[in-house]
Amino acid sequence: MSLANVILGLLQQQEMTGYDLKTSCFDQCVAHLWPADQAQIYRTLDKLVEQGWITCNIEIQHDRPNRKVYSVTELGKAEFRRWLGIHQPLPTIREPLLVQLHFADQLSNETIIHLLEQQLTARSKKLAECETIDLPSLGDESANREQVMQRLVLELVIRREETYIDWLKAAIEVVSRQESYPFTKKEFRSQEVTERLALSEVERSRSEPEFKIEF
Repeated sequence: MSLANVILGLLQQQEMTGYDLKTSCFDQCVAHLWPADQAQIYRTLDKLVEQGWITCNIEIQHDRPNRKVYSVTELGKAEFRRWLGIHQPLPTIREPLLVQLHFADQLSNETIIHLLEQQLTARSKKLAECETIDLPSLGDESANREQVMQRLVLELVIRREETYIDWLKAAIEVVSRQESYPFTKKEFRSQEVTERLALSEVERSRSEPEFKIEF
């Protein structure tokens, strides 16, 4: 799976500019599936044009900047259909929080719970966003084939977030019952200061933009 496949699928539905892809698709209808920033989208569009899978038509506008409108070629449609029918291997999942928790025996209970609660807040927000997506429920006879497929995907995403939230709540409960890490009072204070500084640095770095390249 790659960003290129997502873009091919979206452009197959209708031609769009890179800006349209970002604001109307990646920020809206597929935000729960495959997030992407503007730079990633434009880099991938350029690569798809080079491969001959999409074309770029420049629309002249006299009162504003010209528009680059992208559409899928027959070669791109064939490639997308080929990809749709291919079995996908299980994805490699890397969860930084789980790595933190794996080695978290050296942290205080308060610090571990704080990390888990931050993740709980983020997951709850994502779940709420998914639940606002307007799609007919499964079993709704008025739904068309496309809506049924999209609802199936959304159901999995919602159930996954619900499961993660349940696990986080259980983890917080378990950690709260654990004996505190055996620091002396002086060591504990020093460790607490170190942990707070480390958390502040992590939160600061997360607020800075992260640049990735995906094709």
